Amino acid sequence: MESSVLTVKDFSAFFGDNRILKDINISISDNLVTALMGPSGCGKTTLIRCVNRMHELIPGAKVSGKIYLREDDVYSMEPILLRRKIGMVFQKPNPFPMMSIYDNVIAGYKLNGIRLRKDEFDTIVEKSLRGAALWNEVKDALHRKGTFLSGGQQQRLCIARALAMNPEILLLDEPTSALDPKSTAHIEELIVELKKSVTMLLVTHNIAQAARVSDFTAFIYLGELIEFGPTEKMFTVPKDKRTEEYLTGKFG
Repeated sequence: MESSVLTVKDFSAFFGDNRILKDINISISDNLVTALMGPSGCGKTTLIRCVNRMHELIPGAKVSGKIYLREDDVYSMEPILLRRKIGMVFQKPNPFPMMSIYDNVIAGYKLNGIRLRKDEFDTIVEKSLRGAALWNEVKDALHRKGTFLSGGQQQRLCIARALAMNPEILLLDEPTSALDPKSTAHIEELIVELKKSVTMLLVTHNIAQAARVSDFTAFIYLGELIEFGPTEKMFTVPKDKRTEEYLTGKFG
C-alpha cells in the first residue's frame, strides 16, 4: 500500500439492491495516468465517484470494502478534506457562472473558508492557470466571467480550479466528451504534462484517447474489473477475450 497513492480493496458499490461494482481490487501508483474503460453503464463513473465519496450523496447508495489514499481509509476521512486531496473534473465544463475567472480558480478556498492574503491568492491563481495551460489566454481578463470562455477553455479553467487545492489525485470523468477535436487535443496534451505533478484517473469511452495519454488501463465490464495493466501491453496483447473484443469494437 505504501508505494500506491490509491488502493481499492474488495470494493463493491450499490444503488439499493442493485450491485454496480463487484469486488474491485486495484492499486494506482504516483504520477501516472490510469484510464478506466468499458461500455456505458459498466461502473466506471461510479468507481471514481466512490473514490471521492460523491456516490454516497445519492439516496439508496451504499458501499462495501475499502479505499485507501496512501495509508488513510477514505471512508474514515472528513469528506471535505478528502475532496481537497482528490479533485474532480466532470464531463461538461462547469465554471461557476456568476464568478470571475480569478474567483473560479480559488473557489475551493472560499467555499472551505480558507483565508489567505491577496498576494497568496494571486500566486495560486497564476500557478493553477499556468498548470492548466490557460494563463497566457486569460491573464488580461481574470475579472471577466468564466462563462465567456470557449468550451475547451472552460474545461481547462475547471482543471485549474481543481489544481488550485494542490490535490494528490485528479479524477477526470470523460473530460473531453463535450469538446471539439482541437480542444480535446489541448486537454490531452495537458493531461500528459500534468502527470509530472499529480496522479490522474481518467474515465474515457475513447479507446484512442486512452492509448494516447494513459500509462495503465483498467477494463471494467458489468461492474467487474476484467483486466488491469500497462496500456501498451493491454492494447497489443490483452489477456482476456472480453478486453480484446471491446478494443476491437465488437461491443461497447
